[in-house]
Amino acid sequence: MVGGKGIIGRFLVILVTVALVVPASPAPAEAQERVQRRNLLDMLFGGGRRYIDPEPSIIDVQPRRQRQLRQQQPRPRGRAPAARAAAPRPAAPAAPPKPEPVAKLENARQILVVGDFLAGGLGDELSTAFEESPGVVVAERSNGSSGLVRQDYYNWPEQLPTLIDEVKPALVVVMIGANDRQQMKTADARLDFPSDGWFTEYERRIRELGTIVTSRKIPLLWVGLPSFQSPSLMRDAVKLNGLYRTEVAELGGEFVDIWDGFVDEEGRFIVTGSDMNGQQARLRGSDGINFTKAGKRKLAFYVEKYARRHLGEMASPELVKLDASNLPELQVLPPSPTTAVPVQPISLMDPELDGGTELLGASPTPPPIVETPRDMLVKRGELPPAPKGRIDDYQRSTTQ
Repeated sequence: MVGGKGIIGRFLVILVTVALVVPASPAPAEAQERVQRRNLLDMLFGGGRRYIDPEPSIIDVQPRRQRQLRQQQPRPRGRAPAARAAAPRPAAPAAPPKPEPVAKLENARQILVVGDFLAGGLGDELSTAFEESPGVVVAERSNGSSGLVRQDYYNWPEQLPTLIDEVKPALVVVMIGANDRQQMKTADARLDFPSDGWFTEYERRIRELGTIVTSRKIPLLWVGLPSFQSPSLMRDAVKLNGLYRTEVAELGGEFVDIWDGFVDEEGRFIVTGSDMNGQQARLRGSDGINFTKAGKRKLAFYVEKYARRHLGEMASPELVKLDASNLPELQVLPPSPTTAVPVQPISLMDPELDGGTELLGASPTPPPIVETPRDMLVKRGELPPAPKGRIDDYQRSTTQ
């Protein structure tokens, strides 16, 4: 018995020690129902209710502070969520409406532009230059593949008189020659470029075309060729510009030199340069021949200055139609009762010519002022005349 009691006592001591060292801990998930577990005593001796351990559940083992730090960290950049990607983009601001074109006057002066494909771009931008001038209309009648050489394709000396009679221009602008570096056919021979015979015949054709304009007493502006990217084409353009300048000057026209506007300081061809406003822009196309829109506008700017000088006041943007339709209404005021006195205008230079001797409202001449003896003495230091017979009557003494 003693030995049995000792074993039981030791067992109880061990049991109490284990109970103190390993206390029962609550379930980590507070929202779950508490479930009592079997202890060591139940496992050794049984008794009481038997409890079944619940199925293991997923337990969040991360501390709460660590979760909060992860939530505060910014998300890595990546693809936008589907909701954001599907959201419509804000509409771009609408461009300001283009102002209405200025109505042209019935008697507006016409500018006729003729020539090849370079003249076509010149005419378009010259219309832009005068779009706010009601007294000027630009009529562009170019033919892109034409020239002075291939008259079998398009004969300008035959077509230009018809165009002049149709448009009735106040100014004719010619820009031609970019297609003329080729063989020329005449009635007697075929002239190769650039032979002497070719240049002689070309000079004659320049004079023929220019005379059609100047013989009608119409101002003529002949626009020269620009620089080109091809060295041979650029060299020939210089030669042709010399012919245009000489022949047009003899006819009484004006040669518009645009060469410096499309070369650099050393005279070399440029693709990008200053536009008409002095800003850097692309002026020429990738082929080294054609112009961009900025280049055409700069080309028209050279011609615009000459045209405004010839057209005078009609080229002004401030010109309005002066007729009875836009004169201000005259307001007739009733007569005022205080202005019943008749008004007689007189000349300020010579009143005697219109019968008047004084201005309106002039006061009559005041009567002469009689000075007292005191005023005479104080102002001029003079004494009044002495009475006759008195000793200081010097006049009596001199007469005696």
